[in-house]
This record gives sequence, C-alpha cells and structure tokens, in this order.
Amino acid sequence: MSLDPATVRRIARLARIRVDEAQVTQMQAELNAILGWIEQLNEVNVDGVAPMAGGSQGMAQRLRVDAVTDGGMADQVLANAPDRAGAFYAVPKVVE
Repeated sequence: MSLDPATVRRIARLARIRVDEAQVTQMQAELNAILGWIEQLNEVNVDGVAPMAGGSQGMAQRLRVDAVTDGGMADQVLANAPDRAGAFYAVPKVVE
C-alpha cells in the first residue's frame, strides 16, 4: 500500500499535526515505510500461536506487603527544604 500526498495531508489534519508542503514528501516516505513494515509483519506465519494480552501471561507478580508507614525518613525528605518548622515544611502565609 502506498499513500499519496493528499492522504498524507488528510492524516496530518486528522492527527492535528501541522505539515508544511515541503514536509509532505518526507512524511509520505516515512508513512509508506511504516506501512511496509506492517506488510512484512502480516507475512509472518502465526498459525498455532495463542494470542497474548501481555508479556507476563501465566506468570504471577511478586507483590510486597501493603503496609502503611510514614517512611521513617523525615529528616532526609526535609533536608532540601528552604525553610522548615520542626518536622514540617515552612511556607509563607498566602491568605490574610
């Protein structure tokens, strides 16, 4: 399948991409190359290959215990704060 310049302009308009006339031929070549790769993929024999929803199908994810903690590192978190009041960020008052 080969795209003509009018189709490239229409695709660009639908994708809301501004394409100058000088760029139409470059974009046409790039889109035709992508379509060529898709045609190559269509030639691959996939008989007997089950469709997959993801790369980890049939494998269980290792999950950590979902425990709520404060992180235990308030000093490290506040180390870069420009101003602090105890274990809290100090910010200027913005409402009178």
